[in-house]
Amino acid sequence: MFKKCFSVILVMSLLVTLFVGCGSKEKEEKVEKTDSDKASVSDNTNNEKSNLEKSKEIDVFSIIGSDGQPLILPTEKKEVPDRPEDPKALAEEDAGHWWDIEYAGWTTKKENLPKSPADGAIGKKVVLLKAGDHPYWTAYVNGFTQIAEAYDIEVKILNGNWNMDLQSQQVDQAINEKPDAVIFAPVDATACAPLMRKINQAGIPIIASNTIPAEAAMKYCTAWTGPDDWGQFRMLAKYFADEMGKEGGYAIVRHMPGSSPYFARTFAPITELVDYAPDMKLLAMDTANLEAEATMQLVSDWITKYGDELKGLILAGDGFSMTGTEEALKNAGREDIVVVAAGNSKTGMDAVKNGVCSGITYQSAEGDGAIALFTAVRYFNGEEMDPVAYLPRHIITADDVDNYMPAQW
Repeated sequence: MFKKCFSVILVMSLLVTLFVGCGSKEKEEKVEKTDSDKASVSDNTNNEKSNLEKSKEIDVFSIIGSDGQPLILPTEKKEVPDRPEDPKALAEEDAGHWWDIEYAGWTTKKENLPKSPADGAIGKKVVLLKAGDHPYWTAYVNGFTQIAEAYDIEVKILNGNWNMDLQSQQVDQAINEKPDAVIFAPVDATACAPLMRKINQAGIPIIASNTIPAEAAMKYCTAWTGPDDWGQFRMLAKYFADEMGKEGGYAIVRHMPGSSPYFARTFAPITELVDYAPDMKLLAMDTANLEAEATMQLVSDWITKYGDELKGLILAGDGFSMTGTEEALKNAGREDIVVVAAGNSKTGMDAVKNGVCSGITYQSAEGDGAIALFTAVRYFNGEEMDPVAYLPRHIITADDVDNYMPAQW
């Protein structure tokens, strides 16, 4: 009896020991597996790239615009002369009179600029305050949107409709959106200063775009990007003068009043031609608000008033302004008048191809929108930037117009 009991106890003890041992081993294996998993998770975390690293790896330079040209164009700098002691004391025909507008932003002392987070652009939120509706701005937004998609940037676009009061209200709306940056294309170059100051005081970085704000507004901008209107129209003025043999009367169809092109596309050629072609005579200048019908009437009136004395026309735009001009020239039978314009719409390039227009400036609308948002990307990435970045300058003529087809707008 005792032997049987002892045997049973011994067997049970062995089973318990075996069971406990297996359980202990299984527990150890589970602990080791858990530690291994933790190490693996830690390795994955350490290997995952940051937003900044991912942002810097995105290649937008390979994106091609609808005209076959690169979307992100190489930007230009320009030599900045010394500022006259009192620019406004100089005559309007003197280039120095316009120094504060032409070179706005290059030597501006910045005020209260937000520091870059340097944490990458992916997933940021940006508000675009655009001046108004126009086919150019449709193409601008196309380029802007392509960059936004590349970096997965959330975008809100507010249209000022060429109305300063409306744009003022939209500034408040933009601030309430609490964006990471505002891209600002002002309706009025001077009146925008208090609006930019308000955005600046809210701690939101501003990239000014397309139209050049006055010096008082530039101090609140992290950077400005867009066409070098003054440089482009100085280049266009020389081409225009050469086409006219540096003599004869001319007139200028101006841009929207108050905008920076209103001044640049008028006084860049005037001040340039004073020295380059002193025998040329300015007969008239006026705005038709970029409207075709109003431009046709304006040019028709000039043809009637000045007759054969009118030898050339400079247009602030090659869209509706060109359409109205073509109609006026056709009605008057004036194929002899030399026409140049800011470009480069389909209307303008067609006019170059058919001989109505001698030359237009190259200005990529898609590139204009793209470089503005890309500059914000560079800000988010913590990159060093120039305060001003110009789109490249070029005059499109019959010799190379096909290189810029199809038109962006």
